[in-house]
Amino acid sequence: MLHHLSPATLLRQRHLLVVIGLAAAMVTATGCREDALKKTGAAGSSDATLAGLTPAQAGLVLATVGDKNITLGDFAATLERMDQFDRLRYQTPERRRELLDHMITVELLAREATRRGLDKDPDVQEGYRQILRDTLLAEARKGIRDPGNIPEAEVRAYYDAHQADFQEPERRRVGNIVLKDKEEAEKLLPEAEKANTAQWGELALKYSLDAPGKNYKGPTELVGDLGFVGPPSDPRGANPRVPEELRAAVFQIGAPGQVLDHPVADSQGKWHIVRLIARTEAHARPYAEAERMIRITMTQQEISAREKALEDELRKKYPVTIDDGALGEVKIPDAPTQPVNPHGPDMGHAP
Repeated sequence: MLHHLSPATLLRQRHLLVVIGLAAAMVTATGCREDALKKTGAAGSSDATLAGLTPAQAGLVLATVGDKNITLGDFAATLERMDQFDRLRYQTPERRRELLDHMITVELLAREATRRGLDKDPDVQEGYRQILRDTLLAEARKGIRDPGNIPEAEVRAYYDAHQADFQEPERRRVGNIVLKDKEEAEKLLPEAEKANTAQWGELALKYSLDAPGKNYKGPTELVGDLGFVGPPSDPRGANPRVPEELRAAVFQIGAPGQVLDHPVADSQGKWHIVRLIARTEAHARPYAEAERMIRITMTQQEISAREKALEDELRKKYPVTIDDGALGEVKIPDAPTQPVNPHGPDMGHAP
């Protein structure tokens, strides 16, 4: 009847066979209690523990490091923390022994680090606090609905109540040739206005200050392509690659393929010849197109609400005070200078 089980159930069954198989090997080798392998109780009964092991099975000792026992339960927990596909690597006795050896090595190193006092190191302590934070947040998120489990009626109600969020304004794709001064830009402008797509890319490759280096092997027509922007009034329409002056300028152009009839200066004193490469018309996203995003958004909102409630509760339990004066005295070191890319900026296709 295994063909009626879900993929997740089959993986869990296989996982259980792995850990029980290791236990069987250890029992055979050491003569430990055979009754530890006798699975008692139905799946999901109160005496079942991690990976379906009973307390007796989980307590089976696989190895000892000093005074620390590594049990079958520890081994199962290590497997549980893995990606489901990584677990499949440990189906042979040899690979399971490798995993057990790895756990032993981790324990040896941890014990020696503690003996040397490294557990008191500030970086280690901070890492420990981060782990505690993540564990507590994971506990708080238990019971949050997966996006696929949210009833469709709720998703549709969200869509109906947030219609403005699904109105997509016009988007325009910006082509750009950067020049050092206005005179140079005005001199090149007539040639740029007459250029087709391939010729425009050749001009950008030859004259633009941000053109890639001589070793550029990508499509010529992508040189100077900065990607899409929305109108200046659209808070979601910005593009970090497009200065605001160019964003406004591209919406002054009549049709795709045309070039603005005058160069545009940016805030850095450089001059740009701006071309409208393409545009998408304003439209409303239908429910079918927005559904997946809505489900993810609703799950994220549930997570945020759960985490906010936890933080509010903790701030009441542990009062927080902030010294704004001391905070104002903090000096942030200057960021290191980024090395210049000899091949020019990334000319990949902008989203």
